[in-house]
Amino acid sequence: MRVRDVLEHKGGGVVTVRPDATCRDLLALLAQHNIGAVVVSPDGITVAGIVSERDVVRRLNDRGAEVLDAPVEQIATLQVKTCHPEDSLDELRETMTMRRFRHIPVVSQNRLVGIVSIGDVVKSTISQLEDEKQHLIDYLQG
Repeated sequence: MRVRDVLEHKGGGVVTVRPDATCRDLLALLAQHNIGAVVVSPDGITVAGIVSERDVVRRLNDRGAEVLDAPVEQIATLQVKTCHPEDSLDELRETMTMRRFRHIPVVSQNRLVGIVSIGDVVKSTISQLEDEKQHLIDYLQG
């Protein structure tokens, strides 16, 4: 199974936030879309970073409430691990697990085309295992 298979099922829509948006703006986006992370992008096409609820909470703890009016780029992870639609889902799952990433943007030809969460990967893996189980049952009952 490939990353593209996950995107075909969930869609390629990605919520982005501009680097100069405030953390308050970020929080509004997260709440509006009921998501845990957004890609930081100046144009909705390129990946300049990624920022999550956890980033906000940790910076609030470190810096206090003034972080809410600071630009997102001050709290975002700017060195972002991305993947490609043709990447193996098994390899992506391993990367996400080992490096403790919950979200990885999907890039093709230097353009943001989607985002995959660990939940998407787990859901896809469970679905694949259920399909294999059913094939084995059908074969044995054959």
